[in-house]
Amino acid sequence: MGISDRTRWASRAQFFCSGFVFATWGVHIPTVKAHYAVDEAALGLAMLAAGAGALLGLTQASRWIGRHGARRAAGFCGAIYALLLAGLLAMPAYAALLGLLAVFGIVTSVFDVSINTEAAQLELRNGKPLMSGMHGMFSLGGMVGAVTGSAALAAGLDPQRHLIGVAAAMALTIALSARWMLPREATAFATSSGNGFRLPRSTLALLGLLAALGLIAEGAIYDWSVLYLQQELGSPQQQAALAYASFSAAMALARFGGDAMRARFAPAVLLRGSALLAAASMTVVLVTDMPWLALIGFAGVGVGFANVVPILFAASARVPGVEPARGIAAVSAAAYLGFMAGPPVIGFLAQVSSLTHALYLVVAFAAALAASARYSDP
Repeated sequence: MGISDRTRWASRAQFFCSGFVFATWGVHIPTVKAHYAVDEAALGLAMLAAGAGALLGLTQASRWIGRHGARRAAGFCGAIYALLLAGLLAMPAYAALLGLLAVFGIVTSVFDVSINTEAAQLELRNGKPLMSGMHGMFSLGGMVGAVTGSAALAAGLDPQRHLIGVAAAMALTIALSARWMLPREATAFATSSGNGFRLPRSTLALLGLLAALGLIAEGAIYDWSVLYLQQELGSPQQQAALAYASFSAAMALARFGGDAMRARFAPAVLLRGSALLAAASMTVVLVTDMPWLALIGFAGVGVGFANVVPILFAASARVPGVEPARGIAAVSAAAYLGFMAGPPVIGFLAQVSSLTHALYLVVAFAAALAASARYSDP
């Protein structure tokens, strides 16, 4: 069954908005840190609150999407996800911020599983790779969001006004584009599991673990790269925001070419080369004291991690005996746990030692992915 261009672009818009919202949060992490006068450990706890919320959301994501379909779940949860940005600097105290971020995590996890399930169905109906391009839109949104945030900071725009503007624009775009996603019947069966979330087993569990490793590292860059450039290398915040932009721009370009790469190279070969590039580039970031070289290094990390998730999600759709979209939903859920777990782990390690030392975890996980690449083709 074919799919219309309007449906494909609706899905691309959802991924773009997801990246834009996440980038805006990433750019303003130093703002949040200063506003609530907290240290790295408290900031890590705030990220852990979002992770705990995401875990709660994942326990119900399959049931909700199975009942209502990806379109309704994405439109509703995505709009709330965007609107919560407006509250980041409006909470009366740090404790209230933790509550907001817990809700942020719940809706973000359901939104992400929804749009990945939608993308899985589109790829299956299209008959050729689409997943890398969809994730490329997430990275493009991240790049645009980071550049926009950097420009807003450089122009002296009040951070709260910036957050409100982004929240309103992204919520409206998500809600409108959801109208042209696939109908409920196309995705409800894909994640319907009866009793909600179940941990993936055997081959799916391994693929989920690999995806979690990749997204722990990717999430660490999203949440800590701006603070790293500002705090460890002494860059002003508007320049430090370019770390996120550099990473996201390189990742977007690599993902837009990723479907062609996936068609040309075996999954294990592409995953191994990508992970080694990420490990080498992150090492450059951490050993240099020159911000411009660190920005180049972050771009290399972006290229390296760009196709990890598309490779592993595509592999989960080929597991024998597993309905393809159900496999992708299970692996995306496991991977998302990694995505949410990475930033708070980095925060706690940074408090114990330093942010530089903590970010060597990204190098370690990239190396582990390279060593395990042979398992990416079931």
